[in-house]
Parts: sequence; C-alpha cells; structure tokens
Amino acid sequence: MEYFVYGRDRPGSGDLKAKLTEEHWAFMDGYVDALIARGPTLTEDREASTGSLHIVDLPDVEAARAFAYDETYYRAGVFDSVLLCRFRKHVGSTMWDFGEAVEGYGRYLVLTEDEPRPISSKHLIIYGDLIGLDDDTHLGRAALVEARDAESAAVLADADPADVHPWEFGGRRD
Repeated sequence: MEYFVYGRDRPGSGDLKAKLTEEHWAFMDGYVDALIARGPTLTEDREASTGSLHIVDLPDVEAARAFAYDETYYRAGVFDSVLLCRFRKHVGSTMWDFGEAVEGYGRYLVLTEDEPRPISSKHLIIYGDLIGLDDDTHLGRAALVEARDAESAAVLADADPADVHPWEFGGRRD
C-alpha cells in the first residue's frame, strides 16, 4: 500500500535539519526499495527547505506510522506538522522514472482538498488521491509536477484553490 508523508518544517529549524541530514538519509537508506518519491519542499527562491516529502510503498498502517514517526527529523522536532495518509496513485510509477527536467521549468508539490479528477500531462511526475489512514475518506489530491512557476503548477493539477510548494528530487548528493 502506498503512503504520503509530508513533514512541514517548524520555523527556525533549518540549522537543526541541516545538522541531521546524514542521519535522515541513513534512515531512508533502509527504505530505498520502497520509495516512490522523496525530496524537500523549498522557499520560493529555492534557497531553503520548508518541508520533507516522501511517497512510500509499505505493507500496512503500522509500518507507515513507524516510517513517519521514527524518522530522524520528526524525532528531533524539526517538523511543525506531519501529514500521513494513504496515497492512491493514478499517474507515474516513481520519480526516478520521470527523466530529466525541462529547461526553464521547476518542480512543485501541489496539494488540494478538492474531489478526485483525472488529469494528464507530460509534465506530471506523480499524481494521486490522499485517503484517510483508517478508512476510505477522501482527503484531497497531491501532484508532483514540473512547471514554469507555481501558478502554472496549480493549473496543470487542475487545483483551485491549491497549496503549491517548490520541490526537488531528494536523496543523497554524491
């Protein structure tokens, strides 16, 4: 089963998060075969982190809770909040299957609380519905897209209103 985990950084936690990056990556190394997408959300200028996104395939809710709440950043108090829910993917397989970025485009996480709907675009990396952990309550939609700007990302995801965050592929930088 796929799960969506998005930790939003607590204001002023940037130095702590930077200090814990290697420990965070070591934790994620244990899930390398289960990760569908990962990476930080960023400020508009893409200079600082605002959160940490993971879409992961795990056997059950208990494993998802362990993934979200045993994670280094969470345990250290980096996050102000964590959104943990099931994810029903409609488009994309993993972020690594998507390919190279288009010049002049950035990558974005688009969240919305509206109803399910089909969307398609060659700029859609991963797209799906956010579903309650313990029931089938539809919570909204999430899309990882590439677009010229945040407004274009919301239009591509057919999301109004939308919560749009600059995002980039995550993982070790070797």
